[in-house]
Amino acid sequence: MIMSKRTPEEIIQSVERYQRGETSQGAEAKRLGVSQQTFQDWIRKHETFGIDGFEHTGHRNYPRELKKSAVNAYLSGEGSQAAICKKYGISSRTQLQNWIKMYNGHKELRPSRGRGSDIYMTKGRTTTYEERIEIVSYCIEHGNDYTATIEKYGVSYQQIYSWVRKYNEKGAEGLVDKRGKRKAESEMTEVEKLRAENRMLEARNRRLETENAVLKKLKELERRWR
Repeated sequence: MIMSKRTPEEIIQSVERYQRGETSQGAEAKRLGVSQQTFQDWIRKHETFGIDGFEHTGHRNYPRELKKSAVNAYLSGEGSQAAICKKYGISSRTQLQNWIKMYNGHKELRPSRGRGSDIYMTKGRTTTYEERIEIVSYCIEHGNDYTATIEKYGVSYQQIYSWVRKYNEKGAEGLVDKRGKRKAESEMTEVEKLRAENRMLEARNRRLETENAVLKKLKELERRWR
C-alpha cells in the first residue's frame, strides 16, 4: 500500500466520506489516484486501527502464534485476505501474502521485530471462569476480533486464542481451569454450564445479526452507486 503521495488526513477524510455513504469506493480511488484495492485496504485499516493506523510509519510486531493462526485461517477458507487481516489486526494484505508464501515454502514464521503497535505482546494475567466466559463471548460477538478483545480486557493474544479454541472444542466446560487449587471451577453445576453456554449462544446470535446488518447496508450502497 503506497501512501507517500497522499497525506494521512486526505486518506482519512476520503475513507470517512465513503463510510458516511457520500461517495463510492471507485469514485474516491479515482479522485486520489490509487487502485480500488488500495482504497479498500485503507477502509479496512481505518476500521481496524482507526486514525492511528495512518499515523504509524514503522513495522508492527506480530507474534509467531498470530502469524500461524492468520495463515491457517485463510488457507482453511475462513475468509478473504481482507477479512483475515481485519480479524487479526494485520496492517496490509501484502503482509499476509508474505506469510502465506513463507508457509507454502516451508519457511518458519518468526515473530516480527521493529517499532510500532505492540498490542499483541500484551502479557497474560490471571482470570476467573466468569471473566473467561465474558472475554470469549465478546471475542465471538465481535467476529473473533482479537485486537479489540486484547484492548478491552488486557489479556494476551495467546490466552484469547487458547480460550476460543477450547470453547470451540469443548464448549463452556473447556474454559474451566482444572489445575491445582481451581477446584471450585471444576465442580460447576449443570445449571452453571447451561448458563455459560447460553451466554455464548447469545454472543454468536448478536454477531450474526451484526453481520446481516452490515451485508444489508453494503447491498444498499451497491444499489445506490450502480
